[in-house]
Amino acid sequence: MDLMKVAQSAFETEKAELPSFGAGDTVTVNYKIREGNKERIQSYRGVVIQIKGTGETKTFTVRKISGNIGVERIFPITSPFIASIEINKKGSVRRKRLFYLRSLTGKKARIKEKRV
Repeated sequence: MDLMKVAQSAFETEKAELPSFGAGDTVTVNYKIREGNKERIQSYRGVVIQIKGTGETKTFTVRKISGNIGVERIFPITSPFIASIEINKKGSVRRKRLFYLRSLTGKKARIKEKRV
């Protein structure tokens, strides 16, 4: 078991300070995209529908509606391509996996905002 920890610490990258967010939150992920030798930052705003995994393999799925079509994207938390994550709204939901949002459209797909 110690060999695993030694190997993980050897390949460990610097961790950016990311805000704590959960399922149901509306977030904007600023993601670095490399096209040829140019690099730019693209923002992806949507609802977090799940957070999965632990440690280095932790990922989160963000769902947005683009031209009446639902688009989902999976981001690894430890990715060096994530420039920043902004929390736009805190959602009030009762579960951790919001796959039922895939079948809902319009006002029914809304998530109540958590009052802080």
